[in-house]
Amino acid sequence: MKLSRILIVGLGGFLGTALRCIISTATAKYFGDFPIGTLIVNVLGGFTMGFIMEASTSIWPISANARIFLTTGIMGGLTTFSTFSYETVSFFSDGEYLMGGMNAGLNLFFALFACWFGKIVAQ
Repeated sequence: MKLSRILIVGLGGFLGTALRCIISTATAKYFGDFPIGTLIVNVLGGFTMGFIMEASTSIWPISANARIFLTTGIMGGLTTFSTFSYETVSFFSDGEYLMGGMNAGLNLFFALFACWFGKIVAQ
C-alpha cells in the first residue's frame, strides 16, 4: 500500500475519532451512565457507510482515495465496536443485565438498520 493512501486514511481517522470524542463527551453530560454517544456514532456511521458505498458505485462516483478517506478513515475512526463491546460487558459484569442487553440490542439493530437505510437513500 502506498504511503499516500496510509496518510489519507490516517487523516480521515483523526477527523472521525475527534468527532466521536465530541459526540460522546457532549451526550454524556445529558444522558448519564447509558452510553448514548456510542449508539449515536455507530448508527450515524452505519447510515453514512451504507450511503457512501452505494452512492459511490452508482450516482456519485468518487475516486478510490476519496472513498477510502471517507469509509476506512472517517467512518473507521467515528464508529467503535471495541467501545460498544466494553460498555456492554461492563454492564453485564456489574449485574446490569437489562442495560447490557438494551445496549447490545440497540447498537446492533439501529446500526444495521441505518446502514441498510443509507443504501436505500443512495439508490
